[in-house]
Amino acid sequence: MRPSDREAEQLVQLTKTRRLATGLLVLMAVLFVVARLLQPAHPSLSFVAAFSEAAMVGALADWFAVTALFRAPLGLPIPHTAIIPRNKERIGESLAYFLKHNFITQEVIREELRPIDFSGTAAKWLARPENSRFVAKQVVGSIPAILRMIEDEDVAQFMQRRMRAAMGSVQFAPLVAEILSVLVAGRHHQVVFDHLVNLMAQLVENNSSYIRWKINENSPRWLPKAVDDRFFARLLDAMQSTLAEMREDDSEWRNRFQIAIEELIDKLRTSPEYEEKIEVVIMNVLEHPVFRNYINHIWHEIKLRLLTEVEAEDSVMLTKLTQGLHTFSVALLQDKTVQKKLNQWIRIVATDTLVERREMIADLVTRVIRKWDAETVSRKFELHVGKDLQYIRINGTLVGGLVGLVLHTVSLAL
Repeated sequence: MRPSDREAEQLVQLTKTRRLATGLLVLMAVLFVVARLLQPAHPSLSFVAAFSEAAMVGALADWFAVTALFRAPLGLPIPHTAIIPRNKERIGESLAYFLKHNFITQEVIREELRPIDFSGTAAKWLARPENSRFVAKQVVGSIPAILRMIEDEDVAQFMQRRMRAAMGSVQFAPLVAEILSVLVAGRHHQVVFDHLVNLMAQLVENNSSYIRWKINENSPRWLPKAVDDRFFARLLDAMQSTLAEMREDDSEWRNRFQIAIEELIDKLRTSPEYEEKIEVVIMNVLEHPVFRNYINHIWHEIKLRLLTEVEAEDSVMLTKLTQGLHTFSVALLQDKTVQKKLNQWIRIVATDTLVERREMIADLVTRVIRKWDAETVSRKFELHVGKDLQYIRINGTLVGGLVGLVLHTVSLAL
């Protein structure tokens, strides 16, 4: 039932009981007048007059008391009337305090949540194939909207910022030193050295004609060509001899390369300058437009693949998620220990969350009541308790009449 419908129903009930209480007061007034007029001819009507008179007093007293709660009776500025409208802020604060310290407490909430089987109920519901498919469909169906809502440029900037932040906290020089140490320990750096030597030998062999042409081009015109050819042959022999020497296991070149690598590892571990240089290079790479475009391209491809997958009629993602939810729920139903732990965790989280926010909830109650005008506060309170208060008027009329009748009887007996 909506709040507006509930208030309308409460208003109807309040109107009925108020008319009943007021009608009873009018009836007692009529009885009193009639009894007093006919009493000389019929002395027994004194009992009726006494009953109706006392009933009127009780009805009027209770009418005044009930009305004084919500408004000034007859509009007269009588002290200590219109109690609720005049004290609405204090009532709001008191209500918030009462709610905070008597309802939103660890003990109350924990006790209320204790009998609820959260995990078991959820697992039982998810174990039904139609329900697990419904949940999976909702999850998968929300992906396209989320993906289309996200701007590609924003994702690229976010990923670039995250990578910059992540890289900024990493010490690269020691990391590179450790990687090189591992390679040196496994003699992989010698494989690199051999590969470089073979690469240079291949370059010399493939470009020998070019080298010969450059020698001829840069030689003086008066120098015989045979001299150029001998120079080229000696140069080529020297280069090949040097490369062959470099291939030897105990060559001076190989030893120098070993020393250079070890010195580099030591500097990477100890020199702040090397760390700074590596960091500058990496940050320049991350800031480069090419790298940003590459990130944008990767995100676009991922987004396109996801959209194509989730929007397909035979979506593998939907099928897998449905199967996963169903399997999980069935397994959870069969494992009472896990259910118990999950329920305990949910109770702890829910209790702590509510208790941590009880100040906020109490402040909300206070603020809402403070925003209401006096008439609204009075009307809402009267709608909720007014019906019972009208019964107090009815009871006061009847009880007052009975008390008056008893007192009249006792006075006659005395």
